[in-house]
Amino acid sequence: MHFTSTPRGARLARHLVSHRLHEWGHSWGTPANETVTLITAELTANAVTHGRVPGRDFHLRLSLVPGTITVEVSDTRTERQPHLDPAFGPDKESGRGLLLVDALASRWGVVPRHAAPGKVVWAEVDCPTTTT
Repeated sequence: MHFTSTPRGARLARHLVSHRLHEWGHSWGTPANETVTLITAELTANAVTHGRVPGRDFHLRLSLVPGTITVEVSDTRTERQPHLDPAFGPDKESGRGLLLVDALASRWGVVPRHAAPGKVVWAEVDCPTTTT
C-alpha cells in the first residue's frame, strides 16, 4: 500500500500492520505483533522524516511466510541512505530508530527500488508459526 509522506501516513501504516498481523494470527499484544509494529513505526517515521520528497508517497509491503514476517518501506529519496550512527549517544536528539530496528529485527537492510528511483528499507522478524 502507499501512504502520504506525513506523520499521519506513518501512523496509518503502523495501525494497518498491527491489524493485518492480528488477522494473520499474531494477535495484538503478542511479541511478534508488538515487535513488527514497532519496527514499522521506526521505518515509516524515517521514510517521512528523511526520505520525503514533496508530492511523493512512501510504500509499505508486509509479508508473512511460515516463520518470518517481512516489512518493506520504500521512498523516493536515493541520496539519503539509512545507517547506524556509531557516534550515537544519550545527548543526541535523534538516531535511535535504526538502533531499535537493529536490536529487534532478525535481519534488516537497504536495497534500491526496482523500476523507480529511491530505496527500500526492509526488516525481517523470525517468529513462531501460528494457527488461526
